[in-house]
Amino acid sequence: MRVYLAGVGGMLGEAVHKVLAEKHELLCTDIDINEPWLSKCDFRDFVEYEKSVSAFEPEILMHIGAHTSLEYCEKNPNDAYRTNTLSVENATVLAQAHGVPLVYISTAGIFDGNKDLYDDWDQPNPLGVYARAKYMGEVVVQTRVPKHYIFRAGWMMGGGPKKDKKFINLLMKQLATGTTELLVVNDKLGTPTYTVDFARNLAAMVETKYYGLYNMVCGGETGRLEVAQELVKLLGLQDKVRVTPVSSEHFAKQYFAPRPPCERLVNYKLKLRNMDLMRDWREALHDYIRDYFSGYVLPY
Repeated sequence: MRVYLAGVGGMLGEAVHKVLAEKHELLCTDIDINEPWLSKCDFRDFVEYEKSVSAFEPEILMHIGAHTSLEYCEKNPNDAYRTNTLSVENATVLAQAHGVPLVYISTAGIFDGNKDLYDDWDQPNPLGVYARAKYMGEVVVQTRVPKHYIFRAGWMMGGGPKKDKKFINLLMKQLATGTTELLVVNDKLGTPTYTVDFARNLAAMVETKYYGLYNMVCGGETGRLEVAQELVKLLGLQDKVRVTPVSSEHFAKQYFAPRPPCERLVNYKLKLRNMDLMRDWREALHDYIRDYFSGYVLPY
């Protein structure tokens, strides 16, 4: 297929490009040209987005990019909604105009955390600007584009030292400095999501006509603390590094945006369709560290 990928300069875009380039003809765009395979396009600018998409004449449009820092979104709500919601409205207009399916990436963070586990049909209740902006993206895609795929990711890990701005790389940076103690919250539950697994499952789904909304996270129910403990064990540092549990209040000044206590998703609809290709998060974490962080902390 001819696939237009919008906003793929980040950690998820790296994996989606890697997977889809094996089989499809791609045009990959972003406002940050940090890879040789990227072209410039600001999807917040409708005229620019329309011109870029029209010139390529895609068979499917994938709207990937977003502001993913919750703190940035809380401090900059206008830019958050412009980037995470209004740009999605732009994408829906273009998908309809070209008569092609639309892929949109959402997040487990749209729930309020009052349940222990969320399936694809649970009602979102976003707590902050980031979550609300992403949820409104879901709504506009569902109401405007009949042929759509919405994939909800969990705690993203991927992209390696260069692009990973999330939990795993934050820990790896600390470990690389020789720290002997990691302070990790023990009151946040969720489901890690390896970008490569996510991209492979996405690639398989868009070759079907199973349009709709899907949770798409790695298997296993866990929390921040257990993920950190598994990482230290995986690196063979359990005798050198102590993982100390703390409450979220410990990081309240740094991470002030509201976060649900539980973001655990289950891939219920994917399982029902026999299309759940996501591995257990431990297996995915092992591959991520091996493939992206070899020698970063210790010879691995």
